[in-house]
Amino acid sequence: MEGTDPVNKKLAAALSGGAVLVGALSGCSSGDKGPDPKLIAWAKTVCDAVPAQDAKIKAANEAIAQTASNTTSSPAAIQKTDSQAFQDMSDGYKALAAAISGAGAPPGVDDGAKRQQDVVKNLDSLSASYADLKKKVDALNTKDQAKFASGLHDVASQMADLETQNKSGTQALEALEQGDVKNAIAEQASCKKVTTTSGASASASSTGGGRGRGTEGGGGA
Repeated sequence: MEGTDPVNKKLAAALSGGAVLVGALSGCSSGDKGPDPKLIAWAKTVCDAVPAQDAKIKAANEAIAQTASNTTSSPAAIQKTDSQAFQDMSDGYKALAAAISGAGAPPGVDDGAKRQQDVVKNLDSLSASYADLKKKVDALNTKDQAKFASGLHDVASQMADLETQNKSGTQALEALEQGDVKNAIAEQASCKKVTTTSGASASASSTGGGRGRGTEGGGGA
């Protein structure tokens, strides 16, 4: 489908930045001194929620990429896949926000409450943005290929704003992961698991996803 294929590939390239944000929660290394046990417990609460949502977000990215690589996909098939991917990403970020919100502020950390709230705010915002994109994909006209391609192009163009949100979310997570928080997260097996899979995913993205990215870098449309 010449009209929709290039646009869907652009959308796939833009979406691929989402999984990177989740990986930021686990990119840490332990220090010489062990953190406070209360902080360890806090980190466990957060990290235990990560693998399932990380997997959901990555699967959504992969579904978009697979549809983009299939030049015979019909508008209806693209709509169905993209809609479900947006829903899963919205649910994934919402669940992560709920986990971090439910864990409370990291104990004994200066400005811990503010850092935690900044992360929750960013994740909730991403969830809402993907939910909005799902609504727009659901409203596309699949009966008219030209109109569908035009509508899909508009959806892909909005990914530039999500790229900004992804960067903001990553920065908020990195701000939360300072000092003992970083060390406490590093000790969690669940976050270590995500570190490993995120590295493999990034490697695959740099080799298999390069065609969709072109000169767009991290994913703005």
